[in-house]
Amino acid sequence: MPRSIADQTVEELGGPNSVLARQRDDHEQLDRLLHELDGTTGTDQEQVLRRIDRLVFSHAFAEETVLWPVIRRVLPDGDTLTRQVEEEHQEVNELVSELETLPHDDPRRAAALSRLVEVLREDVRDEEDVMFPRLQEALDADALRRLGRQWQLARLVSPTRPHPTVSRRPPGNALSGLPLSLLDRTRDLVDAGVQHAPARIAPAGQAVSRRLATVAGWVERVPLARRGDDGQSTSR
Repeated sequence: MPRSIADQTVEELGGPNSVLARQRDDHEQLDRLLHELDGTTGTDQEQVLRRIDRLVFSHAFAEETVLWPVIRRVLPDGDTLTRQVEEEHQEVNELVSELETLPHDDPRRAAALSRLVEVLREDVRDEEDVMFPRLQEALDADALRRLGRQWQLARLVSPTRPHPTVSRRPPGNALSGLPLSLLDRTRDLVDAGVQHAPARIAPAGQAVSRRLATVAGWVERVPLARRGDDGQSTSR
């Protein structure tokens, strides 16, 4: 069995700009955030969850648009490998969407939060222990570094919030990615401003954020946004 990328040096992964090193860096940041999330409640929990969302959704969207097509091309079982992780990404989208609707005192919230942490950790293990070592065997260091640059660029213009009805595969994810990214990142700025705004201004900011969420919902429902590369919707 190939060695997990978790157990390799940065040099073995192809250098700090390799897609494998970049992926592991994000996974380590996620692990720190999950530890920080443990035991939080109320507003503190919401703030950590938003940081997790910004990391996880941009990371996953870049994977699905840049890495997964390469894995499906270079590995004979690439479709099976990526489909399993796509299902994990989809469940994360659904769980975060559910958490956004649950009050802090709702008894369902703890179960949804626990499952979210579990799926995120499963996703990391599937990628680091199975998928990425296989990709490492198929590509040389130069190719991994090129992928790293492409992945980082895609990550910078990827959505930062859950969009469970959007396809996990092109063309749907590629076509919806930029408009959703602009809407999500604008909402991130608005919501951050609301947290520090005077009480008399905060309601206006909240209304703007809700309006942006509505527009994002329209983008998600565009038929092309729900089409995968097999001609079928790959979201649930």
